[in-house]
Amino acid sequence: MRCPLGPAISTWLRAIPKKPHQGLVLGRSPQLEPAGMRSIRRIAVPQFPLGTLQRDGRVGDPSTHGGAAAAPHRGRATPAASPGACGGSGAMAGGGSGVAGAHPSPVTARKPENLIHSRRRQGLPECPGPGSTQQEKMPGGSVWVLVLALALPSTGQQHLEEAKRIMNTTPVIDGHNDLPWQLLRKFNNQLRLPKANLTLLNDTHTNIPKLRQGHVGGQFWSVYVPCETQNKDAVRRTLEQMDVVQRMCDLYPETFACVTDSHGIEEAFRSGKVASLMGVEGGHSIDSSLGVLRTLYRLGARYMTLTHSCNTPWADNWLVDTKDEKPVHHGLSPFGKMVVEEMNRLGMIVDLAHVSVDTMKVVLNISKAPVIFSHSSAYSICRHRRNVPDDVLQLVASTGSLVMVNFYNAYVTCSDKAKLSDVADHLDYVKKVAGAQAVGFGGDYDGVSGVPTGLEDVSKYPALVAELLARNWTEKEVRGALAENLLRVFKEVERVKRSLQGTAAHETPIAFEELEQQCRTSYGYPNDAGTAQRPPAALALALAMALPLSVLS
Repeated sequence: MRCPLGPAISTWLRAIPKKPHQGLVLGRSPQLEPAGMRSIRRIAVPQFPLGTLQRDGRVGDPSTHGGAAAAPHRGRATPAASPGACGGSGAMAGGGSGVAGAHPSPVTARKPENLIHSRRRQGLPECPGPGSTQQEKMPGGSVWVLVLALALPSTGQQHLEEAKRIMNTTPVIDGHNDLPWQLLRKFNNQLRLPKANLTLLNDTHTNIPKLRQGHVGGQFWSVYVPCETQNKDAVRRTLEQMDVVQRMCDLYPETFACVTDSHGIEEAFRSGKVASLMGVEGGHSIDSSLGVLRTLYRLGARYMTLTHSCNTPWADNWLVDTKDEKPVHHGLSPFGKMVVEEMNRLGMIVDLAHVSVDTMKVVLNISKAPVIFSHSSAYSICRHRRNVPDDVLQLVASTGSLVMVNFYNAYVTCSDKAKLSDVADHLDYVKKVAGAQAVGFGGDYDGVSGVPTGLEDVSKYPALVAELLARNWTEKEVRGALAENLLRVFKEVERVKRSLQGTAAHETPIAFEELEQQCRTSYGYPNDAGTAQRPPAALALALAMALPLSVLS
């Protein structure tokens, strides 16, 4: 095997000072300096330790992670040294974050001669020495070009810096975060407990320092309550979770700004705060009441997921597509359609995460406003029924709707392990099928048990943006996925609300027989036991007997 760099590297290595840990100072060693460079010797050249020769600019090398290899990168990744090339090996990949420079693994400095001699131990082709007949002459200046190139920042680091630059003015709006649920589980919503301090909290995906590091500018906080509360205390529990979000804003006003519209989000961006919005995760939270729906909206809820992982009396959830549950409505009941119409009238975003495919299609066909999937991924990449199939993605495109990609391993790779580049594959796929305007981020942090390597918490969003840049996403597309796509949907929902201002609120209640009746009263329904509307039986009998007497008289 021919090695064109061999003679030049060997000469360069022999000339290196032998003092331990001494860095190579470029431009000051006459025996290394090409003649053409001597005239510009005084130009400042960066110094670097020899250990940095191991740096590699590749983005998301799957060899550093567990799990399947990533899809081929479609970006401007720096060409990596292959096992068959002299002067490097395939083992020189970047750190485990999925983006070189995000969280680099420690680099152990090695003596420069070991960089070459270790090739024999690795079973790789050796570079011939100065006495070899395979030597080829190489212009001395090329060595300097090589060394200067190695001294520059890696491509991955450049992408990360570019990501942070973009996010300084367009921070991420994430569609779904379950920190309020963690505050309930850990502290029973007692936010003033010392351990509940959101600046110091360290056993969750989310805290204030991590939000700052992740350039999070907007967050839909989930006010989730479990399906087991359905037909019991779901409304009360939901109100308590909404109260937690409001108190987060009250306790940390320098960080959080509770807002209820698109203008409020943009104001929070300008003030450097996290725009905090509330999303109701599951239609069971309204207990099949349009009055409760309207009240939650007035209290600040700005989206509602029509189901969680259980059917409501008016909508089917995703489990009916797994055969674990049977479909009840094949989408929405007539009352369920009324719920969507009322959400359009109110200006409340309809969320289709967790619903069945039939429910997705029905809603996308009847909603007057675009909808969102606040935390769902692409079914064609991971065939989990919580994800969005291609025919629905096409409806998302035609309605101007939005898929905010979930980071949960089970929805990303259909396994318990995933890496950052796998999430980028979902973003790529949604962009390919539905368009760049249909992509967003819905991390599902603090609501799931496993997240990808490289996306361990909310501080890691810049690393994911860097990966998208490496895949040749344009700055406009990146800004769209970060925030502008969600803002577009929100503004259109608000426009539809204005157009329906003259429309009366729906007042027809759900049929009483459609409700589970063990723990509820029936006031107001026609079959109510309310005796005020009907005479008691004894009185009715007396009236019946009196009627013939009155006729005879």
